[in-house]
Amino acid sequence: MAKELALHEKLEVHEILTLKTSCATKARAMLELATDEKLKALIEQDLVNSSKAIEELKSILQ
Repeated sequence: MAKELALHEKLEVHEILTLKTSCATKARAMLELATDEKLKALIEQDLVNSSKAIEELKSILQ
């Protein structure tokens, strides 16, 4: 059985979630502007990783 997070822990997770969501939004916008294929591949991989992290953080807060 998982231990309930303290309020300050939930706030910290929420803060990280907000930052990660903001970074993913910016990466998605930059993807449209990127012309270099290697850079696009890096941004796409970052978006995949960020999406996974966002889902994990959301599950922690539930």
